[in-house]
Amino acid sequence: MTNPLSLSQQLTPARFDRAEGYRMLDLLQDDATQQAALPGLEQLVPGFADWVVTALFGGTYLRGQLSLRDRQLVNLAALTAIGGVDPQLTGHVKTSLRVGLSRAEILEAFVHLAPYIGVPKALAGLRVAAAALAEAVEDSQ
Repeated sequence: MTNPLSLSQQLTPARFDRAEGYRMLDLLQDDATQQAALPGLEQLVPGFADWVVTALFGGTYLRGQLSLRDRQLVNLAALTAIGGVDPQLTGHVKTSLRVGLSRAEILEAFVHLAPYIGVPKALAGLRVAAAALAEAVEDSQ
């Protein structure tokens, strides 16, 4: 059966909004997380951090099908499965708290991942999460 709409009519248009990207970044990430990720990039590869913020936070994050909470669960899973991205995983654990995930839900996500990505990667993710959660507690005091 053929779809009467052309391919271009079936696709969701890309939206890239620089100002909204920076607003979303400020909403999701605390200053410490932003400072760990973005400033050094501008000196190393000018324009790359702006592209990341615009495309990711001003593009992908603005799509309406997933809540910010759901996006964070996906981020935790993807970063843990990739492995070796501890700074990014740390930031997303803290962001997960900011969007309403509880400490128990964050930790349970790593337990749930174990049979899918392997126990060693799940344990590595748990170690990063535990440290990030401890930092978040210290920062709130």
